[in-house]
Amino acid sequence: MVSFRLQVFRAVAKHLSFRKAAEELYLSQPAISLQIKALEEELGLQVFDRGGTRVSLTAAGNALLRYVARFDELAAEAEIELAAFRGDVRGKLALGASLTIAQYVLPRFLGAFLKQNPLLEVRVATHNTERVIEDVVAEQCALGLIEGPPRRRDVTVEPLLEDELVVIAPPSHEWAAQGEIEPTQLRSVPLLLREQGSGSRLVAELALRKAGLRPRDLHVILELDMTEAIKSGVEAGLGIGIVSRWTVRKELELGTLAVIPVRGLRMRRHFSAVYRAGPDPQGPAAAFLRFLRDAGGLLPGAAPKRTRAL
Repeated sequence: MVSFRLQVFRAVAKHLSFRKAAEELYLSQPAISLQIKALEEELGLQVFDRGGTRVSLTAAGNALLRYVARFDELAAEAEIELAAFRGDVRGKLALGASLTIAQYVLPRFLGAFLKQNPLLEVRVATHNTERVIEDVVAEQCALGLIEGPPRRRDVTVEPLLEDELVVIAPPSHEWAAQGEIEPTQLRSVPLLLREQGSGSRLVAELALRKAGLRPRDLHVILELDMTEAIKSGVEAGLGIGIVSRWTVRKELELGTLAVIPVRGLRMRRHFSAVYRAGPDPQGPAAAFLRFLRDAGGLLPGAAPKRTRAL
């Protein structure tokens, strides 16, 4: 969308060489010289100093180069917005995703989305829920995908998918044969939990409080920042874990882990999209959010609700 003369100017300014600019643009060197001469006549200013064998930018050329960089940014933004009218999605999308979503949920949705939008470049930063929200607020990513309730008011949260945390143990553990245990029995066993700041930890602690168990009543022997580490520790007999049901599907099929029902304990949560409070996301972020609403599942029996975080 930037004029051809400015594209030639940018190439010469980049290399400070008419020959290298010609090679980059697949033009002859005389053609490059003609375009620069026409640009200088149009501006009434010299943009390159061609003294001797060296090429350098004049003061006017340096000023023009700054504006060309801004033209490029505006052209890219315009192309992204106009692509939406053609049904295309292109450009760059910066996502933040909490750990469970990034490892077990996002790949299937992102893969399908990119098949529909092959011109899009996506970068995913993986952190715990608290850090993802911080990145969204700081505009380090346009859209976040989190697995726990945020605790700030400057973001909008949109539930997308339902999840449940479950208590897991080795199949050889005595509880695996009991069918159901009482919440108070969790006080007597070593526990492996996610680290403070993770959505999983917050949801688990809130549910345990409702069941009459305070965090200080529990014997937490390990705090880990990866669900895979919790599963491995439980398989090795280090203790009992609490993880997302999404993360243990394979282990349950293989029989290497068992889910232990706990009477009256329900640790349900939503995987949610989060973005800065205010206008809805635009461009690629808006397209991916629409895709998640359709493909990622509206919650059964309910329309999605947008809420300000408390």
